[in-house]
Amino acid sequence: MSIQILVANESHHGHAQAICTMIAAAAQIRGTGIAQRQEEYICRKMTQQNAILALHNDRAVGFCYIETWSCQSYVANSGLIVHPDFRRKGLARAIKNAVFELSKQKFPNATLFGITTNASVMKINTELGYQPVTFASLTQDNEFWNACQSCPNYDILTRTKRSMCLCTAMICEPQSRKESLESRLEQPVSRQR
Repeated sequence: MSIQILVANESHHGHAQAICTMIAAAAQIRGTGIAQRQEEYICRKMTQQNAILALHNDRAVGFCYIETWSCQSYVANSGLIVHPDFRRKGLARAIKNAVFELSKQKFPNATLFGITTNASVMKINTELGYQPVTFASLTQDNEFWNACQSCPNYDILTRTKRSMCLCTAMICEPQSRKESLESRLEQPVSRQR
């Protein structure tokens, strides 16, 4: 199976609706933890070249985008989605690695962060050097937290004055990214027979 993973741009706007549909379907199935996005929003991320797109035979099968907060001192890799037909094949990890590298390249001094309820995403984030933290360690930019309004658990977030929710908060400081990369390079490769 040939899948192309690339930095999205204006030429990929035609995939925005399919991406929005994938996000909406996943949110409905999971019932929590996925912020809804509009087609215009996805197109803006593509135009800014702040998104990673996975294509199979010119069909969008995965996506993730970059958000910046607090004058670019915080960067989130958000909206990770993989079409159900392409899950459990390592595509989410490949997309997350690509958006992580793009974030480091474009915003080298930023603290990378994310919130998720997905155990697989938490595992990938941990491998990349993210650590679980309290919500107080994240950006306090209201616009970021307003994006959570489409989640069915938004009332928990507001009741607790943004101190907790069902999501796990994770950050990766610039120094941690370097240490994580060095650690991964030093580990011996194990092979299964």
